[in-house]
Amino acid sequence: MFTLEDGVITEEYDKFIKINEPLPPKITQITSITDDMLNNEGVSEDIIAQDLKERLTKGTLMIAHNTHFDLSFIYYLLKRHFPDEADEIVSNLNWLDTVTVFKDRKCYPHKLIDAVHHYGIKEVNFHRAIDDTKALYEVTKALKNERDDLSEYINIFGYNPKYGVNGMRFSFIEYKAQYYSNYLRPSDEILPRK
Repeated sequence: MFTLEDGVITEEYDKFIKINEPLPPKITQITSITDDMLNNEGVSEDIIAQDLKERLTKGTLMIAHNTHFDLSFIYYLLKRHFPDEADEIVSNLNWLDTVTVFKDRKCYPHKLIDAVHHYGIKEVNFHRAIDDTKALYEVTKALKNERDDLSEYINIFGYNPKYGVNGMRFSFIEYKAQYYSNYLRPSDEILPRK
């Protein structure tokens, strides 16, 4: 996770969570994260929850690719540790889903790596959170440079109408059916259109 203020990275937050059980070999194969790394460098989940609570201040803009997944993960983590505050914390934030924006602009597929390739951004290890964050930062800048309408997508998540919304719906997010596009939609056809 990065903290940005006025376009400048002011903090880079990257921690492992101790899980007190062996990692499945497939996870180690995909991420290169080992049990030793978690045991030696990891911190308890309650420390992560406290750190998030302190950083997720009212009005903060959270940006992710497939943000509904990240929002759900953060919400349930906070709910386990701060059950009376979790709803307020996440609802006081603003959320931008770059996958929703990317779907309005480019043809399928829409993974982060696809956006990286489309915009000619240097590849990273896509199975490590901090590297994903670095790639996401560059993708977000590319989306903004392509067309400066990202503010219209705040708190709007597109979903494939064939499958619906996966998981919990959050009352402060507007969910809109989003069909794939094969081109950069004109400004008057973007998903947030009222």
